[in-house]
Formats: sequence, C-alpha cells, structure tokens
Amino acid sequence: MARQLFVNLPVSDLQRSVDFFTALGFSFNPDFTDENATCMIVSDSIFVMLLVEPFFAGFTGGKPVSDATRQTEVLLALSLDSRAEVDALVDKAVAAGARISQEPRDHGFMYQRSFADPDGHQWEPFHMDPAAMPDAA
Repeated sequence: MARQLFVNLPVSDLQRSVDFFTALGFSFNPDFTDENATCMIVSDSIFVMLLVEPFFAGFTGGKPVSDATRQTEVLLALSLDSRAEVDALVDKAVAAGARISQEPRDHGFMYQRSFADPDGHQWEPFHMDPAAMPDAA
C-alpha cells in the first residue's frame, strides 16, 4: 500500500474553513466529515484533516493547542506545477479571506509565496524547476 500523509490542523469554525478551501479549489471526502472534522483532499496520497479545536485537543495528550495567529506551529509547503499556479492559488486565497504572510520569493529555480488561512496556518505554495537549479560543484 502506498504511504499517505494526513496533516491535522485545528480550526475554530469548520464551515468557514470548508468554505475557504473550497474557494481555493479543494474538495472534501464526505466519508470523513462530521460536525468535528473534515478531510480535505490535496492529492491521491495527501490529506488535511481540519478538526474543530476541542476535538483536535483530544489528540494532543493534554498539550495546549497553538493559536496559529500568534505562534508558528507548522509551515505547509505545497508544490504546484507552475509559477502561474502559485500566483493563482494565492490570489484565490486572498480573495477568500487569507492574508499574505510574506512577499514572494524567487530563488531562480524555486518560486514561492505565502499566505495565512483564516485560522492563521501558514501555507507556502511553491513551484520548483529542477532544470534551473544551480549545478552542484
């Protein structure tokens, strides 16, 4: 069986998060959706579980849940097929209520932008062109 990755993120308002990520073009698996959580499909093997904060807290072993608007808990780097896709996703995110976290970064072989979703989680969509990577000396 191929490995899969399930990233779990706390959210304060599940419907707001579903509406936000739907506006960015993501879909959700109804088999893993209820009043406490939903499963956002990123790819065939990557999923983001959006969990309401009290439900999320049940998995932390008593550790407090980070407030992503005040502390960095994770950076979610998402590879895309082109610079245009990076720009389009970030533009959709801003139109849906995200805020820009950092100015665009262009490293020649890699282009990335950054936004914070409504709960403050920092997303880093990027495009990498291996053909443009500097030769290793």
